Amino acid sequence: MTRFVRYLLLLSLALLLMAPAATRAASADADQAISQALQGKWRNPANVARDQYRHPRETLEYFGLKPGMTVVELWPGGGWYTEILAPVLREHGQLIEAAVPAKGDSESDTTQGFLKKLAADPQIYDKVKVVDFLPPDKLDLGPEESADLVLTFRNLHNWQAKGQLENVLHAAFKVLKSGCVFGVVEHRAAAGKTVDQTFKSGYMPQDYVIKLAEDVGFLYAGHSEINANPKDTKDYPKGVWTLPPTYAEGDTDKAKYAAIGESDRMTLLFVKP
Repeated sequence: MTRFVRYLLLLSLALLLMAPAATRAASADADQAISQALQGKWRNPANVARDQYRHPRETLEYFGLKPGMTVVELWPGGGWYTEILAPVLREHGQLIEAAVPAKGDSESDTTQGFLKKLAADPQIYDKVKVVDFLPPDKLDLGPEESADLVLTFRNLHNWQAKGQLENVLHAAFKVLKSGCVFGVVEHRAAAGKTVDQTFKSGYMPQDYVIKLAEDVGFLYAGHSEINANPKDTKDYPKGVWTLPPTYAEGDTDKAKYAAIGESDRMTLLFVKP
């Protein structure tokens, strides 16, 4: 541990001890709420098995999730994080899921499956609000400065591929309250690679993401290695999808990719001034 890291740890501890009792109580409530959600019987067992790679407790605590917040999640997919966010915010707070509009013409449509998931368990998901989000046409995440936290997990490369990443960042910036957090988890490209070299493989350069967010107006407040995976070599035949859980190569070298695990991911924290 370097002297600088030790200094930061001591400073963080000092600030915690000096924090008002109400703030410490809120943190304790958040920890309990997240713990209960992680242990919920409503969680898909296949999703639970991925906790070892996605580190949901550490990630959400790093981003500062607390009951009572208005939280916007961008492109929730099948609802992996929804299983955790929804119960934390159900009684106190609001979860807004900004999803790709449902086509309504295919059982394989991810959003259709997501909506069925919510409808099937109203005791957990009845208060979740779903809004259409598909840049550039649908970018409204809610009233300006109405959200306490905006989150996105492994989506940046998709928006980059569509030439819409900057628009998405602007939308996140607009809906956030001043002083609040935009949390990003994304597959991390190898150092020295450009975005044009990597985004088609699912990986994004960390320095590129930081600069683009700063250009939009966010302040870069730091990063965590919670979701790092040094075994990820990032040079696979079918990009990041070669790794679990997708296994795009099928049974070819499956044991090798299983041993690597899920991708190396950046975990970035931005603040709206």
